Amino acid sequence: MQHEAQRIRNRAAMEAFMAAVGAADFAALASICTEDFEAELPYSDPPARHEGFAAYRSAVEPALEILRFELTLEKIHVGLDPDLLIAEYTSAGKAILTGKPYRNVYIGIYRFREGRICGLREFFNPVLATESLTSD
Repeated sequence: MQHEAQRIRNRAAMEAFMAAVGAADFAALASICTEDFEAELPYSDPPARHEGFAAYRSAVEPALEILRFELTLEKIHVGLDPDLLIAEYTSAGKAILTGKPYRNVYIGIYRFREGRICGLREFFNPVLATESLTSD
């Protein structure tokens, strides 16, 4: 039963993280993530690894200023480790500079420590963001 309680707590943290990313609310993100939070974005252009929440914020803040979107959780996959969740989610929004729609599909591997997110490995298609940001 303890593992199920951890999964429920971790899912709530992950959903709060998604909402905070969509709102570009870095105060909320800082409260959800550990200071040593690590984010790996192997499909970003160029591929990136951000060590520490401050590094993650510095990297994603400019993108969240020009892309506004909401993340919608589609499916969660749980495993034996209660501090690991694999999520499938989508984004829907627009590029501020061009007004073009921005939609993407993601797979995120979330790691947790004591109810906070300490790691994220996120896969998405960077071409879709580029297309949204490119003027016709």
